[in-house]
Amino acid sequence: MTKKNNLFANLKSDFSSGLVVFLVALPLCLGIALASGAPLFSGIISGVVGGIVVGYLSQSHLSVSGPAAGLTAIVLTAITDLGSFDTFLLAVLIAGFIQLALGFIKAGTISNYFPNNVIEGMLAGIGVIIILKQIPHAFGYDPDFEGDESFFQLDGQNTFSELFHVLNHVQLGSILITLISLVILIVWSKIDFLKKIKLVPPALVAVIVSIVLNEFFIQSGSSLVIATDHLVSLPIPETFDELKDIIITPDFSAIFNSKVWIVALTIAIVASIETLLCIEASDRMDSQKRYTDTNVELKAQGVGNIVSSLLGGLPMTSVVVRTSANNAAGAKSKMSAIIHGLLLLVSVLSIPTILNKIPLATLASVLLLVGYKLANPKTMKHFWKKDKVFQFIPFILTFLAVVFTDLLKGVALGMIVNIIFVLIGNSKRAYKFRKEDYQEGDIIHIDLAQEVSFLNKSAIKSTLNALPENSKVVINANDTVYIAHDVLDLIYEFEKIKSKESNINVKLVGFKEAYNLENSNDYKNTVTFEHKYNVMKRKLEVIEKKDIQFD
Repeated sequence: MTKKNNLFANLKSDFSSGLVVFLVALPLCLGIALASGAPLFSGIISGVVGGIVVGYLSQSHLSVSGPAAGLTAIVLTAITDLGSFDTFLLAVLIAGFIQLALGFIKAGTISNYFPNNVIEGMLAGIGVIIILKQIPHAFGYDPDFEGDESFFQLDGQNTFSELFHVLNHVQLGSILITLISLVILIVWSKIDFLKKIKLVPPALVAVIVSIVLNEFFIQSGSSLVIATDHLVSLPIPETFDELKDIIITPDFSAIFNSKVWIVALTIAIVASIETLLCIEASDRMDSQKRYTDTNVELKAQGVGNIVSSLLGGLPMTSVVVRTSANNAAGAKSKMSAIIHGLLLLVSVLSIPTILNKIPLATLASVLLLVGYKLANPKTMKHFWKKDKVFQFIPFILTFLAVVFTDLLKGVALGMIVNIIFVLIGNSKRAYKFRKEDYQEGDIIHIDLAQEVSFLNKSAIKSTLNALPENSKVVINANDTVYIAHDVLDLIYEFEKIKSKESNINVKLVGFKEAYNLENSNDYKNTVTFEHKYNVMKRKLEVIEKKDIQFD
């Protein structure tokens, strides 16, 4: 087994990053399950399956899967409409099979059409969201669930209004622990000998210090004690029967319920889109610039959702927040995702009491740094310098839309803006317009591009309408491979009707027989004008005809 394919080749760094992702994922799994109206353990089950099963099957080296905030509203509505959680699990099972089918028909290739400026705008937007959403948790105010990425919250507040409410609910203990945790996280990366300790990530040190500090507050009767509401809240099964009740199986009797299939299709589409976006983002983050087969990823997600549904877990996607935390922690391979899943499984079953002592403020400090790395101002400067219109505008609009709406709406806006720019660009590339001076008078040349689609009709129509009276025009189609019928009809009408009204002398050159346009036989070039492309093409054709021998 080569190092490239050996999961254990980078075990030290992968274990460290897996531990960090585990600490981040734990409250996220619980928070998303709570917001979805599902059993709390369903979020943990989804996180475990996303880490171990999807992590093993995926080809992505950085991506981490689990319950996603983007599906929260869908899950909440679906459970209510379907009437029970076990019926909803059947929809998740079907969604998994749909994703599996999408992978086999290679639907993952659509990710190739996500522009870089949209992906980078999405990442920057997610970074700002992480920072804004974690500030309340850092101050000890936790009404919004962990993992929420939407601007408008379930409690009626929004991302910014929540910040003002923080001022009325400040908990000094949480602030102190946040500051101490940030110092540990930042200083640890600055000291050389500490950086070499791969197995002990600074996030774990921060967690241990925060637990010890809060226990000291409790024992000393300090007013800085962090309330239970601001700690990890994992349900603890006290008996074996309670443990068995955690696993809920799908209700197969609802297989013919049309609502189940509609929910399944919705989950499959949304989960697949979020996954493909995250995979593109993770590949962009990868310092080694490795590429992921998105079709394999869809299959892995499908299998993951099938397994998760059979065990009573929530639907999952590849998640940007966890993936970003994984990358920031120094992950080298997918072993990191697998380790995070194993840690979730083992720790939840063995040390739930200890986990419930972790202050959310500490985990908020970890995410604050992750958010800062994603929302780096250097990215904005890069796109500004690169192209202030066609690159920067889609980037900044995607960024703002992600912050003020949600991930999918933000990306959709960025894609629409990019498509508009493509249409504008295509319209400008429909032809080359030049005016040349001859002894007989000025001649206007319109050289059509290789492909002239219906999108170019407007630009060509405007150009033809703007031609001056009594002019001489040559429309050249020598280089064309395809011309849309709409454009051919436009040229035909111009030559036969409109040109005569303005006394414009039109000559058609190079139109293929299939175009059903008659070339002007009487047209003679008094002056020969040849593009560099055509000169090179002619020279190559001459070379090909010669018998050239190499020594």
